[in-house]
Amino acid sequence: MKLPPFAYRAPESLEEGLELLAAGDGEARVLAGGQSLIPMLALRLARPSLLIDLRRVRGLEGVQEDGGGLRIGALTTELVAERDPRVRAASPLLFEALEFIGHPAIRSRGTVGGSLCHADPAAELPAAALVLGAELTARSLGRGERTIPARDFFLGPFTTALEFDEVVTEVRVPAPSSSQGTCFAEVSRRPGDFAMVGVAAAVVRDEDRVLDLRLALTGVGDRSRLFTLDELELDRQDSPENLFSAAGRRVGARLRPPEDLHASTAYRRHLSRVLTERALRTAFGRAAVQGGTAGG
Repeated sequence: MKLPPFAYRAPESLEEGLELLAAGDGEARVLAGGQSLIPMLALRLARPSLLIDLRRVRGLEGVQEDGGGLRIGALTTELVAERDPRVRAASPLLFEALEFIGHPAIRSRGTVGGSLCHADPAAELPAAALVLGAELTARSLGRGERTIPARDFFLGPFTTALEFDEVVTEVRVPAPSSSQGTCFAEVSRRPGDFAMVGVAAAVVRDEDRVLDLRLALTGVGDRSRLFTLDELELDRQDSPENLFSAAGRRVGARLRPPEDLHASTAYRRHLSRVLTERALRTAFGRAAVQGGTAGG
């Protein structure tokens, strides 16, 4: 299918790109990797008057260590991030989520910032960003720079807290707890497909007790949904197995997943419960290895 007509610009600097975006007055769209936007253009789900291609802009790529955490340039491709040993060492959950995105050919073009800004309800990176407590740095021509926590960034399907004249320049992933374990699990019809249900999980462990946990589910609503131990009203004094089973039941009861040709609402709710328990159990078991100080 042919793309709709639009003007095309490929600025050499971020400042030039921000000027073009501001002048577009809400009718311009930013092109990062193009793995999501181009299909949307072809399907007429997006019809910008101006497409601003940022791939020539320098300084928006790369992975850096930051006090035990990570700083990832928005134009860093998913494959580059996945293959960077610093990502695997500092954020195993992010590494695991990246592996589930499409196929290597997709990840070689798709970008970390582009995926987060696209805010697909079934995408992996928004769920990982929520559990990790990531922060996104956004810049505009008139207001300068601001930091947006991931929990405030995703507003709905393909909708974020970005203003029309803002561009995400960087994603910051904080250092994990020394006793934290993580897991990303999903079920899809075929490898590389969007998940029918995906679960990102982090568990903080002290010997045989759960001190804290965070969950984010994807593919179950209009955006990735974050759950905490307190929100699920779970008892920290309970045994891990009982606590994880209760978490699965309560997550399943609170969700109203969509129904489509791939899965019914009932099946997605069942998957949410099963994957929640599985991801939490795996994260708890990994806590001693990933964190390095947990017992057991």
